[in-house]
Amino acid sequence: MFAKIAGDLRAHREGLLALGFWAMLVYRFGNARFVVRNKWIRLPWTLIYIVLNKLVSEVMCGIVIGSTAKIGQRFQIEHHGCIVIHGASVIGDDCMIRHGVTLGNGGAADPLGAPTLGNHVEVGAGAKILGRVHIGDNAIIGANAVVVKDVPANAVVGGIPAKLIKMRTQAS
Repeated sequence: MFAKIAGDLRAHREGLLALGFWAMLVYRFGNARFVVRNKWIRLPWTLIYIVLNKLVSEVMCGIVIGSTAKIGQRFQIEHHGCIVIHGASVIGDDCMIRHGVTLGNGGAADPLGAPTLGNHVEVGAGAKILGRVHIGDNAIIGANAVVVKDVPANAVVGGIPAKLIKMRTQAS
């Protein structure tokens, strides 16, 4: 857990001043509590997490991250505010999201159907990635895009609904 926290801190250019880092710190704390299997032993940790999550992540930072989400190393939240990450989301290593991003389910018919982001994915401001979609490694999701279908690796997508704009080469 501490190695992931150190990586998150290095990923945020503002360091300790980055509100995205503080939201990630609360998420890592909340996610780490699941190491304790017995719910009664875990209860005090859960109560502390609930308070920290509401006050720090949601009120101070404007970021909601489900504690059951699986987030890789060096995750960067470029700008804080209006960010929602569903608890069933999976995010790879070295990903970046910006303000106004939602990683959510596709609706009431599939409440646990959340996105999976590969490694090195960048998500532009205001983008919405909804449902059981897979975003390939090194993909870029444009600002305000609404993604409801899988995105291949190295793709750049944008629009509503999101469409392929171009494929990037390894050097891009």
